Amino acid sequence: MAIDFDAIKRKLERLSGANRSRNTSWKPTEGEEHTVRLISFPDNDGQPFKELQWYYNIPGARGIVAPCQFGQKDPVQELIAKLREEGSKESYELAKKLYPNMRCYAAVVVRGEEDQGVRIWSFGKTVYQKLLGIMLDEDYGDITDPKSGRDIKVTCTKAPGKKWATTDVIPRGKSTKLASDNAQAKEWTSNIPDIGEMYTLKSYDEISGIIERWLNGDDPDASDGTDWGTSTSSSSSETASSTAKTSDTKNDASYGSLDDAFADLMD
Repeated sequence: MAIDFDAIKRKLERLSGANRSRNTSWKPTEGEEHTVRLISFPDNDGQPFKELQWYYNIPGARGIVAPCQFGQKDPVQELIAKLREEGSKESYELAKKLYPNMRCYAAVVVRGEEDQGVRIWSFGKTVYQKLLGIMLDEDYGDITDPKSGRDIKVTCTKAPGKKWATTDVIPRGKSTKLASDNAQAKEWTSNIPDIGEMYTLKSYDEISGIIERWLNGDDPDASDGTDWGTSTSSSSSETASSTAKTSDTKNDASYGSLDDAFADLMD
Protein backbone atom coordinates (compact mmCIF):
# COMPACT_ATOMS: atom_id res chain seq x y z
CA MET A 1 0.00 0.00 0.00
CA ALA A 2 1.35 3.42 -0.99
CA ILE A 3 2.07 5.95 1.73
CA ASP A 4 -0.41 8.87 1.88
CA PHE A 5 1.97 11.79 2.44
CA ASP A 6 -0.87 14.32 2.54
CA ALA A 7 -2.45 12.40 5.42
CA ILE A 8 0.90 12.32 7.23
CA LYS A 9 1.24 16.08 6.75
CA ARG A 10 -2.23 16.71 8.18
CA LYS A 11 -1.44 14.48 11.15
CA LEU A 12 1.83 16.31 11.81
CA GLU A 13 0.09 19.70 11.63
CA ARG A 14 -2.50 18.51 14.10
CA LEU A 15 0.09 17.15 16.56
CA SER A 16 2.20 20.29 16.34
CA GLY A 17 -0.76 22.63 16.72
CA ALA A 18 -0.08 24.24 13.35
CA ASN A 19 -3.62 23.56 12.17
CA ARG A 20 -5.79 24.37 15.15
CA SER A 21 -9.55 23.87 14.98
CA ARG A 22 -10.19 27.59 15.37
CA ASN A 23 -8.67 28.07 11.91
CA THR A 24 -11.50 26.01 10.45
CA SER A 25 -14.31 26.87 12.87
CA TRP A 26 -16.81 29.70 12.46
CA LYS A 27 -19.51 31.11 14.68
CA PRO A 28 -21.80 34.13 14.27
CA THR A 29 -20.91 37.30 16.13
CA GLU A 30 -23.53 38.55 18.55
CA GLY A 31 -25.27 41.66 17.26
CA GLU A 32 -24.11 41.20 13.67
CA GLU A 33 -25.73 39.81 10.53
CA HIS A 34 -23.89 37.26 8.42
CA THR A 35 -24.56 35.60 5.10
CA VAL A 36 -23.30 32.06 4.64
CA ARG A 37 -23.59 29.31 2.06
CA LEU A 38 -24.04 25.80 3.37
CA ILE A 39 -22.25 22.91 1.67
CA SER A 40 -23.38 19.30 2.16
CA PHE A 41 -20.90 16.84 3.59
CA PRO A 42 -20.00 14.12 1.09
CA ASP A 43 -20.43 10.43 1.99
CA ASN A 44 -22.75 11.26 4.87
CA ASP A 45 -25.67 8.90 4.14
CA GLY A 46 -27.45 11.62 2.20
CA GLN A 47 -27.55 13.98 5.18
CA PRO A 48 -26.35 17.56 4.63
CA PHE A 49 -25.14 18.08 8.20
CA LYS A 50 -23.27 16.03 10.78
CA GLU A 51 -24.10 15.32 14.40
CA LEU A 52 -21.92 14.61 17.41
CA GLN A 53 -22.93 13.63 20.94
CA TRP A 54 -21.03 15.41 23.73
CA TYR A 55 -20.82 15.05 27.49
CA TYR A 56 -20.33 18.56 28.76
CA ASN A 57 -21.64 18.36 32.32
CA ILE A 58 -18.73 16.46 33.84
CA PRO A 59 -16.52 18.62 36.08
CA GLY A 60 -12.84 18.52 35.20
CA ALA A 61 -13.52 18.24 31.47
CA ARG A 62 -14.46 21.01 29.03
CA GLY A 63 -16.38 18.47 26.97
CA ILE A 64 -16.08 14.81 26.08
CA VAL A 65 -17.13 13.23 22.81
CA ALA A 66 -19.35 10.24 23.65
CA PRO A 67 -17.64 6.99 22.56
CA CYS A 68 -20.99 5.14 22.52
CA GLN A 69 -22.01 6.88 19.29
CA PHE A 70 -19.15 5.07 17.54
CA GLY A 71 -20.05 1.70 19.01
CA GLN A 72 -17.27 1.85 21.61
CA LYS A 73 -17.34 1.08 25.33
CA ASP A 74 -18.39 4.19 27.20
CA PRO A 75 -17.72 4.60 30.94
CA VAL A 76 -20.19 7.48 31.20
CA GLN A 77 -22.99 5.25 29.92
CA GLU A 78 -21.93 2.60 32.42
CA LEU A 79 -22.10 5.17 35.22
CA ILE A 80 -25.54 6.31 34.06
CA ALA A 81 -26.76 2.70 34.16
CA LYS A 82 -25.41 2.21 37.70
CA LEU A 83 -26.99 5.46 38.91
CA ARG A 84 -30.36 4.42 37.50
CA GLU A 85 -30.05 1.00 39.13
CA GLU A 86 -29.37 2.73 42.45
CA GLY A 87 -32.94 3.98 42.29
CA SER A 88 -32.75 7.12 44.46
CA LYS A 89 -34.20 10.42 43.24
CA GLU A 90 -30.78 12.08 43.52
CA SER A 91 -29.09 9.36 41.47
CA TYR A 92 -31.79 9.57 38.82
CA GLU A 93 -31.44 13.36 38.56
CA LEU A 94 -27.66 13.06 38.28
CA ALA A 95 -28.00 10.39 35.59
CA LYS A 96 -30.18 12.79 33.55
CA LYS A 97 -27.47 15.45 33.76
CA LEU A 98 -24.92 13.01 32.38
CA TYR A 99 -26.81 12.16 29.20
CA PRO A 100 -24.97 13.36 26.09
CA ASN A 101 -26.16 16.40 24.18
CA MET A 102 -26.33 16.62 20.42
CA ARG A 103 -24.31 19.24 18.60
CA CYS A 104 -24.71 19.72 14.85
CA TYR A 105 -22.16 20.81 12.26
CA ALA A 106 -22.41 22.40 8.83
CA ALA A 107 -19.74 23.23 6.28
CA VAL A 108 -20.05 26.92 5.34
CA VAL A 109 -18.53 29.57 3.16
CA VAL A 110 -19.01 32.96 4.82
CA ARG A 111 -19.79 35.66 2.30
CA GLY A 112 -17.25 38.46 2.47
CA GLU A 113 -14.72 36.02 3.95
CA GLU A 114 -14.41 33.64 1.02
CA ASP A 115 -10.62 33.87 1.20
CA GLN A 116 -10.78 31.76 4.39
CA GLY A 117 -12.31 28.86 2.49
CA VAL A 118 -14.76 26.34 3.89
CA ARG A 119 -15.23 26.40 7.65
CA ILE A 120 -17.28 24.43 10.15
CA TRP A 121 -20.23 26.01 11.93
CA SER A 122 -21.41 24.34 15.13
CA PHE A 123 -24.98 24.85 16.34
CA GLY A 124 -27.65 23.32 18.53
CA LYS A 125 -30.97 21.58 18.07
CA THR A 126 -33.08 24.70 17.46
CA VAL A 127 -31.00 25.95 14.51
CA TYR A 128 -30.74 22.38 13.23
CA GLN A 129 -34.52 22.03 13.17
CA LYS A 130 -34.92 25.38 11.40
CA LEU A 131 -32.42 24.46 8.68
CA LEU A 132 -34.02 21.05 8.09
CA GLY A 133 -37.43 22.71 7.99
CA ILE A 134 -36.23 25.14 5.32
CA MET A 135 -34.89 22.28 3.23
CA LEU A 136 -38.22 20.42 3.46
CA ASP A 137 -40.09 23.54 2.32
CA GLU A 138 -40.82 23.08 -1.38
CA ASP A 139 -40.25 26.81 -1.91
CA TYR A 140 -36.57 26.33 -1.02
CA GLY A 141 -35.56 22.68 -1.34
CA ASP A 142 -31.88 21.80 -1.24
CA ILE A 143 -30.31 25.06 -0.12
CA THR A 144 -26.89 23.38 -0.23
CA ASP A 145 -26.99 22.71 -3.98
CA PRO A 146 -23.87 24.38 -5.53
CA LYS A 147 -25.83 25.52 -8.59
CA SER A 148 -29.35 26.27 -7.38
CA GLY A 149 -29.11 26.56 -3.60
CA ARG A 150 -29.56 29.64 -1.45
CA ASP A 151 -27.46 31.68 0.87
CA ILE A 152 -28.62 31.88 4.48
CA LYS A 153 -28.83 34.99 6.64
CA VAL A 154 -27.58 34.26 10.15
CA THR A 155 -28.23 36.60 13.07
CA CYS A 156 -27.23 36.20 16.71
CA THR A 157 -29.05 38.34 19.28
CA LYS A 158 -29.42 38.35 23.03
CA ALA A 159 -32.73 39.55 24.47
CA PRO A 160 -32.66 41.57 27.72
CA GLY A 161 -32.73 39.32 30.76
CA LYS A 162 -31.86 36.19 28.79
CA LYS A 163 -28.84 34.06 29.73
CA TRP A 164 -27.99 32.90 26.21
CA ALA A 165 -27.96 34.56 22.82
CA THR A 166 -30.36 33.24 20.17
CA THR A 167 -29.30 32.38 16.63
CA ASP A 168 -31.78 32.70 13.79
CA VAL A 169 -31.50 31.54 10.18
CA ILE A 170 -33.46 32.86 7.17
CA PRO A 171 -32.97 31.84 3.53
CA ARG A 172 -32.13 34.62 1.09
CA GLY A 173 -34.77 35.58 -1.44
CA LYS A 174 -33.38 33.95 -4.57
CA SER A 175 -31.28 30.97 -5.53
CA THR A 176 -27.64 31.57 -6.42
CA LYS A 177 -24.55 29.59 -7.29
CA LEU A 178 -22.07 28.66 -4.61
CA ALA A 179 -19.47 30.55 -6.67
CA SER A 180 -19.57 32.28 -10.04
CA ASP A 181 -16.38 30.42 -10.93
CA ASN A 182 -17.00 26.69 -11.33
CA ALA A 183 -13.38 25.91 -10.47
CA GLN A 184 -13.76 27.80 -7.17
CA ALA A 185 -16.95 25.93 -6.35
CA LYS A 186 -15.25 22.61 -7.03
CA GLU A 187 -12.30 23.59 -4.84
CA TRP A 188 -14.62 24.42 -1.94
CA THR A 189 -16.71 21.26 -2.22
CA SER A 190 -13.52 19.18 -2.44
CA ASN A 191 -11.87 20.75 0.61
CA ILE A 192 -14.37 20.49 3.42
CA PRO A 193 -12.60 20.23 6.80
CA ASP A 194 -12.71 16.82 8.44
CA ILE A 195 -14.65 17.15 11.70
CA GLY A 196 -12.86 14.07 13.00
CA GLU A 197 -9.63 16.07 13.03
CA MET A 198 -11.19 18.87 15.10
CA TYR A 199 -11.69 16.92 18.31
CA THR A 200 -9.98 14.14 20.24
CA LEU A 201 -11.89 10.98 21.06
CA LYS A 202 -10.66 10.05 24.51
CA SER A 203 -9.97 6.43 25.38
CA TYR A 204 -12.00 4.39 27.82
CA ASP A 205 -9.26 4.67 30.44
CA GLU A 206 -8.94 8.45 30.00
CA ILE A 207 -12.66 9.01 30.52
CA SER A 208 -12.71 6.55 33.43
CA GLY A 209 -9.93 8.56 35.08
CA ILE A 210 -11.88 11.81 34.70
CA ILE A 211 -14.95 10.22 36.29
CA GLU A 212 -12.89 8.69 39.09
CA ARG A 213 -11.38 12.07 40.00
CA TRP A 214 -14.79 13.69 39.91
CA LEU A 215 -16.50 11.09 42.11
CA ASN A 216 -13.64 11.16 44.60
CA GLY A 217 -13.55 14.94 44.68
CA ASP A 218 -9.85 14.84 43.84
CA ASP A 219 -7.87 17.59 42.17
CA PRO A 220 -7.79 16.80 38.42
CA ASP A 221 -4.00 16.80 38.41
CA ALA A 222 -3.59 14.68 41.52
CA SER A 223 -5.26 11.43 40.44
CA ASP A 224 -3.52 8.38 39.05
CA GLY A 225 -6.52 7.67 36.79
CA THR A 226 -7.52 4.33 38.32
CA ASP A 227 -10.75 2.58 37.32
CA TRP A 228 -13.96 4.09 38.68
CA GLY A 229 -16.01 0.89 38.62
CA THR A 230 -16.59 0.64 42.40
CA SER A 231 -17.11 4.33 43.09
CA THR A 232 -20.86 4.71 42.53
CA SER A 233 -22.09 4.56 46.10
CA SER A 234 -24.67 7.00 47.47
CA SER A 235 -21.97 9.12 49.06
CA SER A 236 -20.16 9.35 45.74
CA SER A 237 -23.39 10.35 44.04
CA GLU A 238 -23.88 13.12 46.60
CA THR A 239 -20.35 14.38 45.98
CA ALA A 240 -20.84 14.23 42.23
CA SER A 241 -24.16 16.06 42.41
CA SER A 242 -22.70 18.84 44.53
CA THR A 243 -19.69 19.19 42.26
CA ALA A 244 -21.92 19.25 39.18
CA LYS A 245 -23.93 22.15 40.59
CA THR A 246 -20.74 24.11 41.22
CA SER A 247 -19.51 23.34 37.72
CA ASP A 248 -22.81 24.53 36.18
CA THR A 249 -22.46 27.87 37.93
CA LYS A 250 -18.89 28.34 36.72
CA ASN A 251 -19.78 27.39 33.14
CA ASP A 252 -22.69 29.83 33.04
CA ALA A 253 -20.38 32.66 34.05
CA SER A 254 -17.63 31.74 31.60
CA TYR A 255 -19.49 32.04 28.31
CA GLY A 256 -21.86 34.57 26.82
CA SER A 257 -23.59 32.09 24.54
CA LEU A 258 -23.94 28.38 23.93
CA ASP A 259 -22.06 28.82 20.66
CA ASP A 260 -19.08 30.22 22.60
CA ALA A 261 -19.14 27.27 25.00
CA PHE A 262 -19.34 24.62 22.30
CA ALA A 263 -16.82 26.35 20.03
CA ASP A 264 -14.37 25.98 22.91
CA LEU A 265 -14.91 22.23 22.90
CA MET A 266 -13.57 21.96 19.35
CA ASP A 267 -10.35 23.84 20.14
